[in-house]
Amino acid sequence: MDRVFDFNDPRPEEVRTDYPLAEIPVFDSTADEPSPENPILILQDPQAALHHHERGVFRHPMTGAGFDYTSEGQKLTARILRIDRRFLKVLSWLGENRIPVRLSGRHVKDGHAIYRIHAVDPNERTNEPSSEDGMLQLAISRLYASRPRTEQETEEEEMTKQAEVMLTDLPSMTNFLHCAGDALPPEIRAWAHRSIKMLRTGGISPEERRHAQRSLSMMLNIQWKGDYFESIDPDAARRILDEEVYGLENVKQRIIETIIQINRTHTLPAYGLLLVGPAGIGKSQVAYAVARILRLPWTSLDMSTIHESEALTGSPRIYSNAKPGRIMEAYAQAGSSNLVFIINELDKADSGSTLGNPADALLTLLDNLGFTDNYIECVIPTTGVYPIATANDKSRISEPLMTRFAVIDIPDYTAEEKKIIFSRFSLPRVLKRLGMREEECVVTDGAAEAVVAACMDKPGCRELEQIAEHLAAHALFRIETEKIPYVVYDEKNVKELLER
Repeated sequence: MDRVFDFNDPRPEEVRTDYPLAEIPVFDSTADEPSPENPILILQDPQAALHHHERGVFRHPMTGAGFDYTSEGQKLTARILRIDRRFLKVLSWLGENRIPVRLSGRHVKDGHAIYRIHAVDPNERTNEPSSEDGMLQLAISRLYASRPRTEQETEEEEMTKQAEVMLTDLPSMTNFLHCAGDALPPEIRAWAHRSIKMLRTGGISPEERRHAQRSLSMMLNIQWKGDYFESIDPDAARRILDEEVYGLENVKQRIIETIIQINRTHTLPAYGLLLVGPAGIGKSQVAYAVARILRLPWTSLDMSTIHESEALTGSPRIYSNAKPGRIMEAYAQAGSSNLVFIINELDKADSGSTLGNPADALLTLLDNLGFTDNYIECVIPTTGVYPIATANDKSRISEPLMTRFAVIDIPDYTAEEKKIIFSRFSLPRVLKRLGMREEECVVTDGAAEAVVAACMDKPGCRELEQIAEHLAAHALFRIETEKIPYVVYDEKNVKELLER
C-alpha cells in the first residue's frame, strides 16, 4: 500500500534512506501544470546543496530511491522524500534506464521541490535535450492533464499487472509444476503432469500440441484455492448492501443469513441464489454486492447469448477450431477457483434449440461435484464457486435448475420507494457524475412525485436514472448559459420538461 503524504502538512517526516521507489511516500495533486507549489517530487536537501538546475540520474527504483549528482567534484545522492503519485512510473523508467536528466527546482521548507525534468544528452558538458526528452515531456504533460488515480485504482492496477504474469511456454510451466505443484488440487496436479509428459513426446500433431499447451496454460494460471472461507462481519455486509441497493429487505436478509452460515461452517452454502423480478429492479447490483462482501472476484455469463451447450462445456480437441467453454473461461478470467459466478437472464436460455437447452449444462457446476470441460479434459473443482442467477420469469426455467437455487422473488418497487430511490440515490449519483453540487439542481417533493408518476408504467429504476440525468443536464445547461447559481424544479416544470 502506498505511504500517502499530505503535501499541505508542514510537519517534517523522518524518511529512511533505503526505501525503494515503490515505498516512497506519495501525495495526490490535482494540479494541471508544474510549479514549485505543485511539484513532481521533493528531494532531501538539508544543506541546500542542490542548484536551481541540477544534472544527474535517478537511481534504479529497487535500490533506494534517490537522485545521484555531482557537486564540486563530490558525488552526492539526494533522497526522494515524496512524489506526486502520477509520476511514479516516469521516475521508475528514468531510473531503470539510467537516463541523464536536468532538474529544475526550488528550495521549500522541507526539501527541494522539483517541478521540471528534462532528459539531456549524455555528454556532461551540454544541457541539450536527448532523444528521449520529447517522449518524456509528452508523458509529463499528459499526466498533468490527467485525473489523478486514487490509491484503490493504483492497487487494482498492480493486481492486474501481477495477474498478467502468465505461464505460457513449456519450460516455465514445467518449472512451475516442479516448484509449486503441491499448491494444485491432486487431480489437477496429476492431469498437469500427464499433459507435460504428452507435450514432451514427439508423437502428437501440431494442432494437438497447441491445444494441450493452451489448456495447460489456462489451468496453471488459475489460483486454485481450498474451500475454507474466513468469517465475514455481518454488520459490514449489511452496510455494503445498503450502499448498493435500496429496499429489497427479503434479499438482504437472505444474504445476511448466508454470511452467518459461512461464519459457522467456513464453507459456501450448498445452494446459490436465484433472484427473480422485473428488469431494472437491482438484481445484478445485489450480485456484485455479494462478490464484494465475500471478497471474491466475479465473472458473469449472459444466458441470452448462449444457443448450444458446447458454448458452456467447450468443444473436443479433435477439431482444429476447438476452444474451452464459457464456464472454463470464467475461471481463467477471474484467475481464481473461488469466485462469484453471476448467471444473467437464466430464463432467456435458448430452450428451443435442436441441441437441447444449454442451461442444463450448468447442472454439474451447481451440484458442486466438479465440472468437466470438453476442451480441458479434466474435472474442475467447484466448491469455491458461489452462483447467483437472475431472471425475469421463473416459469421458463427448468425444474432441475430451479431446485439447485434458493429462489427469491423480488416485487417491483412501490411509488413511495421509487420516490426515495430517485431523491436519495438516482439524482445524487447523476449530479456527482456530472460534477454538479446538489444545491445546483433542486427537485421539490411535488416534482419527485411527478417523476415517479411518469415511471410507474415501467418496472425497475432505470427510467428514474434516465429522468434524473435529463433534469441534471437541463439544469447544467441553464446554469452555464443563463449564468444563474441553481435551478429549482417543481411539479409543473418537470411535467413540461418530460413532455418535450
